[in-house]
Amino acid sequence: MNSLSILLVGHGSRNRDGNTEILHFAAQWRARHPAWRIETCFIEHAEVLLDAGLDQAARDARRVLVIPFILNAAGHVKMELPAAIEAARARHPAVSFSCTRHLGMGREILKVLQGQLDCLMKALDMPDPQTTGVILLGRGSSDAGANGELAKMARWLFEDNDFELVDLAFTGVTWPRLESVVQRQVRLGMTQICVVPVYLFTGVLMDRIKAQVERLRGQYPQIAFALGTHFGFDKGIFELLDTKVAGAELPEGGLLECDGCKYRQAAEAEHLHDHSHTHVVHHEHAHV
Repeated sequence: MNSLSILLVGHGSRNRDGNTEILHFAAQWRARHPAWRIETCFIEHAEVLLDAGLDQAARDARRVLVIPFILNAAGHVKMELPAAIEAARARHPAVSFSCTRHLGMGREILKVLQGQLDCLMKALDMPDPQTTGVILLGRGSSDAGANGELAKMARWLFEDNDFELVDLAFTGVTWPRLESVVQRQVRLGMTQICVVPVYLFTGVLMDRIKAQVERLRGQYPQIAFALGTHFGFDKGIFELLDTKVAGAELPEGGLLECDGCKYRQAAEAEHLHDHSHTHVVHHEHAHV
């Protein structure tokens, strides 16, 4: 019996290529850790959904560690996943279920986004950042907190670079949309625009983004557009998941609201700043 089973929970996409990419990611992650048992399932739009995935992970295991393989926590992570874990506990009383935080928008994801942005600037032959607009483009949610996480990334990128404008836009559900933000940046004098999709894997929305940018190139022929892509296979994502599994072995740890604070980071280097926060949910209510 393998004592620990890791369940990677993807969102799921109507575009089968997106789900296939997550399965490929899981295969690559297994190759990095051949001793680990790593299972996958999806919240929607896939063959193996939450209940089946939890049952599969619980088979011949003493512990199941659930990792929401999702950038932002909205209804799926806050409501559906805890309910599914509760039901799995009832079906498998001898198995201990715990759940990490979703990937979130911390320094690890910021580093990945910065790498994407650096590549786009090189593609534009390193233009002046003062005349280069940056647009972080997220999925969009009815959850204000999830949208706010993307706004935090936009601010952090602004703080760490010399761009005149770092804005955010969304592909659906909420506003502003990409076209509106591009129009604003052009009016403010940007001569090139970097569009950075904040997506792990391909899917229907990534296809939509490509079509939108092609249309914008036609509408604004004087503007040089550089479009990034999804970044789920970035080494930083593998490292972030490794950290989550390692953190699951500890009673405390995890991300705090002040994790992005440069003063905290400096203080931690001198062991002056002490925080503690529960990283993994073991309580039966399983609030994620």
